[in-house]
This record gives sequence, C-alpha cells and structure tokens, in this order.
Amino acid sequence: MNMIPTLKREAVVSVIEGRSTSERVPLQIHLWIHPDAFGDREAAVRDIMTRYPADIQVIGIFMPDVFRFQRHSEPYSWVPAEDPYRDTSVAHDERIAIPDWSQLDTVLENFPDPDYNGLIPDVPEDDGRYRLGLWWYCLFERHWSLRGMTNALTDYYDYPREVHRLFRALTDFYKRTMERCRHEFGFDGILTSDDLGTQTQPFFSMDIFREFFKPYYEELIEKAHDLGMHFWLHACGNVEPFIPEWLEIDLDVLHPIQKYAMDERDIARKYGEHITILAGLDVQQVIPWGTPDEVRAEVRHLINTYWKKGSGRLILSAGNGINEDCSLESLEAFFDEAVAYGRKVVENGEG
Repeated sequence: MNMIPTLKREAVVSVIEGRSTSERVPLQIHLWIHPDAFGDREAAVRDIMTRYPADIQVIGIFMPDVFRFQRHSEPYSWVPAEDPYRDTSVAHDERIAIPDWSQLDTVLENFPDPDYNGLIPDVPEDDGRYRLGLWWYCLFERHWSLRGMTNALTDYYDYPREVHRLFRALTDFYKRTMERCRHEFGFDGILTSDDLGTQTQPFFSMDIFREFFKPYYEELIEKAHDLGMHFWLHACGNVEPFIPEWLEIDLDVLHPIQKYAMDERDIARKYGEHITILAGLDVQQVIPWGTPDEVRAEVRHLINTYWKKGSGRLILSAGNGINEDCSLESLEAFFDEAVAYGRKVVENGEG
C-alpha cells in the first residue's frame, strides 16, 4: 500500500486537458523500473516502489506475436508462419518475418483478430486511478519488426503501396483494440510507442512522416477521442520536427522529450501550452552517473520547465527503463523529490 496517496482519475485528467486541479505533479515512474534487473537489490527496489505513488494504473494490452506461438488457443500472430529464428542469435532488428512483399496478401488474409479473448489478459480492479492501456510497437516499430530494420528504412521509397496496405491493416486492428479497451474495461487513455528519432535527428524526412505516419496517427487519435480517451505516444530520440504535426492532429501526451537529443526548455517554450509532456528523467547520464543531489536537481529542473500554473501539462516519468546502473539512493531521491517538489510547486502556485 502506498504511504503517499495516489491521485484520483479526475486530477490526472485535469492535468492532461490543461485545467489542472491536481494537488501535485502526477507521477508515472513505476512503469519504467525493472526491479528484477537489480539482482540482490531487487527487494530494496520494490520496497522503495511501494512507498511512493503510482498515479497511473498501467494495463498491458497483449499484441500478437510476430510468428505463430503455441501458447495461443486460437491463431494470434502477425505472420502465419513458424519462427525461423527461435534458436538463432540474429539481431532483433534484423529478424525478417516478411522477407518478400509478395507474401503480404497471405499475411493480410490471415491477419490476427482484435477480438481475441486474451487481448487484455490481466485487468486489475478499478481503484479510482487513471487507467492507461499500453501496447508497444505501433507503426514504424511494428513495420521493422516484420520487415527488419534495413528493409523498413527503404520500403517507404521502394514499396510505398505495400507499406500503406500494412499500415491500413494495423490501424484498423488498433482502432478495434481501442474500442474494446474503452467499452469492456473503461480505460481512460492509450499509450503506444514509435521511436522515430536518432540521438540527433528523426529517422525520416517530413515528407515521409506526412505520407506514411501522420494520417494513421490522426485516425488513431481521432478514434481515441471519439471513445472519450486520451492518446499517449512514446517516441525516443530527436523528434522535434514532428511535434507541430502531432499538435495539428491533437496528440494528448508525448514521452519523453529525450534529454541531450532535444532542448527541453525550447520544447516547453514552443509547445508546452498545447500538449502534455510525460517528461522523462534522463536514464543515459543522470540516473546511472548522477549523485542523489544531482538527481534531485534534475527533477526540479523538469518540473520548473514543464509545469504550467493553472493548467498542469506535465506528468513526471523516466525517459526509459531504470535498471541496475541506478543506485538505490538515486532511485529514492527521484521519487522523494518528485513528490515533495511536485507538491510544493502546485501549492505555491508556481510554474
């Protein structure tokens, strides 16, 4: 049981929608902590996690496996074939499930059913927190998981029609998934992922983004809004050129605004009034190498940068997975400062 009360659904909704009634900055840190990676410190990590609030109830959505897998009671894979890489050491991003686009007709004819019984295998009781459904890999990430990274990066030029057919099928699958999430389980939002940026720039030109990604994101966001849900997107790397495009199609929440890939002050100044930032504390340098005092200073910096007086527009998180290179002292400092300073800023009417 958390010693510090979690925020209610309505408080988180008010922050996302820019009319904050929250008593402190909401936190979504627990999702990114991997206690089992800490070895003999796992129990201590879990103890820290129980003492601080998880304001978002994150519920996993079970997407199909790439290849057939025997655990399913009915066909539920993106590709109707056995896994040829099961006992190999081929790099994850070079495992090719669709080696030739001539196979696409067969793939689409056997596409998985979003009404699969195990879509959401473990739904916890509604405890009053904001309920966020999560699936990893949306468009680009699903594309390269099926075609391999090298193929995927050239497909937009060499096989545009085939990419659109794949994205059409994926988008329809996701839209039905969102319907079930809302109608069957009462989710408040959907979080998915597409890492569209490198450390220095996006993977794609604006023309590629506008042709292959923006229209399908727009459909997904519109669907979420029609259902009364928010749409959250995780996109690592430098994705700044795409942010105005996402604003045009009303993306609700963007994660993480990766430190050292983008300038968070500049992002907040340009866009912070119009989109909620799920601000990620840096896990490349600050968490592994920073002292607890430096971690606290970075938490205050993120809150000062993104929190908007009277509207909110900030949920505090980690930039990605927190693993064994984080000290217990730094992990505790992250949580403690996030709660204490996140409350102070709101109470004092700062931001």
